[in-house]
Amino acid sequence: MSEEPDSSSEPSLLEVGRVTKAHGLGGEVVVFLSTDRVERASVGSVLSSPKGDLTVERSRPHQDRWIVKFKECSGRDEAERLNGTPLFAEPLADDDAFWVHDLIGKTVVTPDGVERGVVDSVIDAPASDILSLDSGALVPVVFIVSSPSDPTIVVDTPDGLFELYES
Repeated sequence: MSEEPDSSSEPSLLEVGRVTKAHGLGGEVVVFLSTDRVERASVGSVLSSPKGDLTVERSRPHQDRWIVKFKECSGRDEAERLNGTPLFAEPLADDDAFWVHDLIGKTVVTPDGVERGVVDSVIDAPASDILSLDSGALVPVVFIVSSPSDPTIVVDTPDGLFELYES
């Protein structure tokens, strides 16, 4: 669920990763995927970037990153020019998944219908992503009990969670 829209890209594209550095002499680069969808690094995937479209020719996992060879990158110099380049792709269709771009702007309510705020961002945390509400409340996504396609987000939180944010 860690894919996020990026205002510097086309509105329909999501930032899915970033080139961190060149790897070797043959044009390979190290890519950090900011998504849990590893198919973004699959052979044949086309990723958009400010430097043009990049087509994955081959890839392999390496520690917590990926070693990727793009068809458009033939040598070390070209690979070094990609350092720091963000990578974008179209959203993937998955009706059972919660996507950040679908959560932003939705109203959060409790099962009894009490409105608790509007999602203004999603925080990527190790244990669980967290909804950040305009009311100042923080709600782990594990408490969402509604469908991702619903117009509001229903959360069933432990008693007292929202009282922590009241002044």
